[in-house]
Amino acid sequence: MLTKKQWLHFLDEMDKMFPDAHCELVHDNPFELTIATLLSAQCTDVLVNKVTKNLFQKYKTPEDYLAVSLEELQDDIRSIGLYRNKAKNIQLLCQRLLTEYNGEIPANREELVTLPGVGRKTANVVLSVAFDVPAMAVDTHVERIAKRLGLCRWKDSVLEVEETIMKKTPIEKWSKAHHQMIFFGRYHCKAQNPGCHICPLLEDCREGQKRLKKGLVKQ
Repeated sequence: MLTKKQWLHFLDEMDKMFPDAHCELVHDNPFELTIATLLSAQCTDVLVNKVTKNLFQKYKTPEDYLAVSLEELQDDIRSIGLYRNKAKNIQLLCQRLLTEYNGEIPANREELVTLPGVGRKTANVVLSVAFDVPAMAVDTHVERIAKRLGLCRWKDSVLEVEETIMKKTPIEKWSKAHHQMIFFGRYHCKAQNPGCHICPLLEDCREGQKRLKKGLVKQ
């Protein structure tokens, strides 16, 4: 397992590789970010942005999403996976926002996770990106990177991964580290074809060293 010192060195290297890492979901306010993040479950940000480009022109407020039929909203997001369930959750979420929060996205995790379609990961993204609240959102990229590098155990749950990263990362770096881990996983340490041969972390990477010994890494 990586020590805190080793992990902070890894983060410094990721910072050199991706100094401008950021949330790639296009949005203009907390409400749009919440909708976009909800849509991004089991879906790429690229596809979500393609859909929300028109979606966010048609729907500006919670009232707008409730003014159409469920079938119409489904048609508007049909190219996104699980679109039926996501459309249903969007309308339920909008109803809750209007009845309990004056149409505004709440700025705390306890309330966010009670909204339809909003899990812990989505709540942490919204807190971090929209409200500048230190949070660590663990998506598939973050989980994969944390386990490959040896920061966490392979058997760790998503919550355990989140807790380990937060424990070994200064709170003021949580949000930035989250985006850098995503960029590192999305553009470098990919699921199927990790860039071990050009990786500055190879020497201390648990999975990289395994691949090196098996002759899977060309140097």
